[in-house]
Amino acid sequence: HVQLVESGGGSVQAGGSLSLSCAASGVFYHSSCMAWFRQAPGKERERVATIDQDGSRNEHSRVFISGGYGALTLNLNIDNLKPEDTAVYYCAAEMGLMLRCSERTTFRYWGQGTQVTVS
Repeated sequence: HVQLVESGGGSVQAGGSLSLSCAASGVFYHSSCMAWFRQAPGKERERVATIDQDGSRNEHSRVFISGGYGALTLNLNIDNLKPEDTAVYYCAAEMGLMLRCSERTTFRYWGQGTQVTVS
């Protein structure tokens, strides 16, 4: 059973930076794709960044994703925060034989989310 637990959210001033962490545990097998999503009030959930097991990354601007299941921690750094970055941020994971992150990747495992508020 895979568990993902986010931490590091909070209230920050615009222009600042923030680091989020996601502790991963449980049995992973084959290849994994891990990701950060966010959902702002009244908006659809949005994919922010993904990272493959080999470290290949896909990120929005001002965002850096690192770690992964091999490291048991997934991190997200956001620079130059803007009020529109306000959202609940979620860590997600998927695994499968020879899995690579793509736009079509759906994620079975999710954390509970952590609130980020930028003012």
